[in-house]
Amino acid sequence: MLGEHHYALTATWTGNRGTGTSGYRDYDRSVSLRIEGKPEVLASADVAFRGDGARWNPEDLLLAALSECHLLSYLHACVVRGVVVTSYVDDAVGTMRQQGNGGRYESVTLRPRVTVADASMVEDARAAHDDAHEWCFIANSVNFPVHHEAEVSVG
Repeated sequence: MLGEHHYALTATWTGNRGTGTSGYRDYDRSVSLRIEGKPEVLASADVAFRGDGARWNPEDLLLAALSECHLLSYLHACVVRGVVVTSYVDDAVGTMRQQGNGGRYESVTLRPRVTVADASMVEDARAAHDDAHEWCFIANSVNFPVHHEAEVSVG
């Protein structure tokens, strides 16, 4: 498991309306993302950038990657700590600031609501978020803060 890992996908622009990129309003931002053996992801630009709001955009995908990476790292941290998680829901939010023709995420806040099996597990369940943040490959790859506002309950 340790070592170098490689990932590959094919991103295909499908938004040529017949005249290519002849003008800013003359093309669609539709993209298909494919990885062999996985369902196709239909993507676009954010609506603010003339994209299709029914499709995933790069900003959505980055937020999703951070949320899922923390979730998976957290579940592992809980196993290591002996915490039994019975439910996990994250309402993640991110802030991006546009600067000229570009922009960047300024921060992401993950808001996981976790339910554990027993009250004796609550302290370790809270601490496991620090482990997860340290272990998350995606959070370690971005150059903006990823905050956590976790809630832990017993159920």
